[in-house]
Amino acid sequence: MSRNRTVSFLDKNNGENVAEVSDVGNVSGMNFDYLVVGGGIVGLTVAREIANRSMGSVAVFEKEPRLGAHGSGRNSGVIHAGIYYRPHTLRAQICRDGARRMREYAAERNLCWKKSGKVIVATTPHAVGQIDVLLERATANGIRVEKIGQDELSRLEPEARTHEAALHSPDTAVIDPLDVLSELRADLERAGVTVRVGVAVTGIDESSRAARAGSSAVGFGTLINAAGLHADRVARSMGVGRAYQIMAFRGAYRELVPAAAGRFRGSVYPTPDLRMPFLGVHITPDPRGRVFVGPTAMPALGREHYGRISGLNPVEAVRTAAALGSMLAADRNGMRGLVRAEVRRYSAAGFLREARALAPGLQAGDIGRVCKVGLRAQLVDRNTRELVDDYVLERTKHSLHVLNATSPAFSSAFALAEMIVDEL
Repeated sequence: MSRNRTVSFLDKNNGENVAEVSDVGNVSGMNFDYLVVGGGIVGLTVAREIANRSMGSVAVFEKEPRLGAHGSGRNSGVIHAGIYYRPHTLRAQICRDGARRMREYAAERNLCWKKSGKVIVATTPHAVGQIDVLLERATANGIRVEKIGQDELSRLEPEARTHEAALHSPDTAVIDPLDVLSELRADLERAGVTVRVGVAVTGIDESSRAARAGSSAVGFGTLINAAGLHADRVARSMGVGRAYQIMAFRGAYRELVPAAAGRFRGSVYPTPDLRMPFLGVHITPDPRGRVFVGPTAMPALGREHYGRISGLNPVEAVRTAAALGSMLAADRNGMRGLVRAEVRRYSAAGFLREARALAPGLQAGDIGRVCKVGLRAQLVDRNTRELVDDYVLERTKHSLHVLNATSPAFSSAFALAEMIVDEL
């Protein structure tokens, strides 16, 4: 295998930020029937599904020193019921079943979770019409939801306010994502799956079915690309996914002080801009009693650009800025409006205005500083310059690529993994 040329998609010389390989010695020269690239929720549940079906040997390689270091371990922890998604899309078809299975898994394993419920409010008179659109979608998707007025809303969430009507989703739940990832890893190890962190797959040769991890070659029968923020690069190295690229959107959360947190019982969401795959700034408890406000959805200048400087690479920043400029010029999905709104949310005052649109009683002293930041891997169609709002899978003879596993991928993970493995 060492004589075959591997196609590199992550290389320190091209300005990308690549983690060092720290555990290659345990896998050098090994062969697996299935090699999963990426140790987030999709990669782990896919590996679990393969192992449960006894389809052959499985390995999961994650380039970071821990599983779920990016989107999977930094998300809100909301188990979405499936209200928002256009009927007949993959997201709509699997979210209800996936959410149910996630709740059942949490209950069976005694994980930290809570069925908290959610209300969706109209923050402006213009948004009232969206309540009916969401109700129609939820009904078509078989989701339990009820249209309510302000009196019932006040009974459920005394702090929340709406124009004319709101929606109540009793089946929305919250969970600790890190608990889920930890339990999945334990499942995999009990099933004999090889799980390695700190192992960056930096090149793939499909003709010889070999992947390069550092200076070592690892053989595979089928490669599953669940690389999240880097999924498009892995795919392009194998000749697929050329019509797409991943753009990262940075989401920041602030935490309510305990006195304010105690005034909320469940999640409070606005009606979203349905042109966008984002749900807007919302108020969400975690299962341990903390309450967060967020996230923002600011386009990031890199796939791992978490802060002003953290994760920022000049070469990647220039490329990303050029792509973003093209999207702004085309103004698909209302991109210009999104960026203007995100700029306003960047300040503490602007963030407070967003929160008070949901719960007018909140004051500046109720909301703390930014306490956690995550990055969302969002697929962009390079031809239309539009954000892709459904799951996208592509494959080659010996590989399957999960190019867009955007929200509600965490909620839907078990059902999504079943669909992916069916494709194998």
